[in-house]
Amino acid sequence: MPQHQIPVEMASSEQKWQYSGNRDDFYSVSSDAIHETDYSSEEKALVRKIDWLILPIICSLDFLQFLDKSTINYASLMTFKEDLHLTGNQFSLLGSIFYLGYLVFQLPNNYLLQKVSIGRYIGILVVLWGAVLICTAFGTNFSQVAGMRFLLGFFEAGIYPSLTLLVSTFYRRSEQVARLGAFWLCNGFALFAGGLIGYGIGHMVNVGGLKAWQWIMILLGAITVLMGVISFFFLIDSPKAAALKLNAEQEILVEERTRDNAVVRTNELKKDQIWEAVKEIRFWCFGIACFLINLQNGAMTIYNGQITSSFGFPQLESMLLTAGAGGSTILFIVIGIVCVQRYQQTIYTACGLMGCNIVGMILLLVIPKTQVKLIGFYLAWSYCAVYVLLITSISNNVSGYTKKIFYNGVLMVFYTLGNFVGPLMMGTAPYVPGMIGFLVCNCVVVVLLLVARWRMLLVNKRRLLLLAHTSGASMAANSYVQDDISDEQDQNFIYLL
Repeated sequence: MPQHQIPVEMASSEQKWQYSGNRDDFYSVSSDAIHETDYSSEEKALVRKIDWLILPIICSLDFLQFLDKSTINYASLMTFKEDLHLTGNQFSLLGSIFYLGYLVFQLPNNYLLQKVSIGRYIGILVVLWGAVLICTAFGTNFSQVAGMRFLLGFFEAGIYPSLTLLVSTFYRRSEQVARLGAFWLCNGFALFAGGLIGYGIGHMVNVGGLKAWQWIMILLGAITVLMGVISFFFLIDSPKAAALKLNAEQEILVEERTRDNAVVRTNELKKDQIWEAVKEIRFWCFGIACFLINLQNGAMTIYNGQITSSFGFPQLESMLLTAGAGGSTILFIVIGIVCVQRYQQTIYTACGLMGCNIVGMILLLVIPKTQVKLIGFYLAWSYCAVYVLLITSISNNVSGYTKKIFYNGVLMVFYTLGNFVGPLMMGTAPYVPGMIGFLVCNCVVVVLLLVARWRMLLVNKRRLLLLAHTSGASMAANSYVQDDISDEQDQNFIYLL
């Protein structure tokens, strides 16, 4: 049954209360009318200001981080391998070692997110990884480029948790799927634009005495450094930032929205919230699902050009065909967002999209015709939308500042491990063993997501039953307005399935 259709009657109140899927319902009966119809003019203005100040920057950062880490995918279709004298599985290792840097930085990143200004922190990371990318262009052998790839992963590692935390901090839970989808859409745009950029720069042979693959890294690295400077000075990280110029009514709205998104920032590290997360079955379901999804992501990100090339297309044409993969990614993410907003079923939507991926992998494996293989290749990119919805489910359903950071941090460890192992599964064209492995893993993902949903559904049923027989529930809930408590501790917290 969709969540918003579950009725609960307050025993000691003359008013009948109905759960609409918005967390504010637990704090005020009168809030129903507001959020079931539309926002007030003041809240609309507030959301517009937040969107204009945050989304352009975080979308640009997401676009650049995906493009920057994918540069070796386009370089591989030029003279990159020959110039560095790569042999055996060294190219796969260059893809994997990026995520070793990712893994090493996760623990310090979790600590720093709790302690420093996120806006300034993001700006510094972006400048550093842009500088590393520029330096990568001047590597002359495997060892040098491997070192640069490690550092690139190290400095990029903080960006996803930081951006996800920003969205969780500024937006209501019902608003988060569209905003998270917006910046994850930029992965698709980066994949689309990367194919076109790679094709164009691929014709810059010996310009300034440099190879085309070097120019890709230099130009993108310089743009990234510039974006890092902009982020350092202009990216806000608090709902009460002076740049928002809040009036009195909007300041009250910020407090109200904080209750809904369940994020109260604090510098205190709460070990009980970490232990609580570790004991949850859904924690491990989400984590393992993240690992399995990103096995394919690690491989597809650096091998997508070579996969299309294995269909028999020339190298530069193969680069153009990767743009279609970007369009496919965008389409699937949009479909996911629309379905979730319409049907209020995040995990069921994710399972349906994973079904598209499974069909695509089967087409890649069993159909010999090139055109059909291309369709399978494009369908296989639906896994990106599944990952977006997995992140959205965690963002919506984990509260407590320490617990949320811990969840995101451990998820990034699983993300990193998946991306590290994925390229090593590919082997040589036509990459059949790797494709079979991804197919099996994605079937397991569907089971894990359904188990996580089932666990949250059980808790919802119990809490809604208790609320139906508890007087003064809204008054009790109001005591939590400014407390940093977890979803487990807050018995009025209802999971969005």
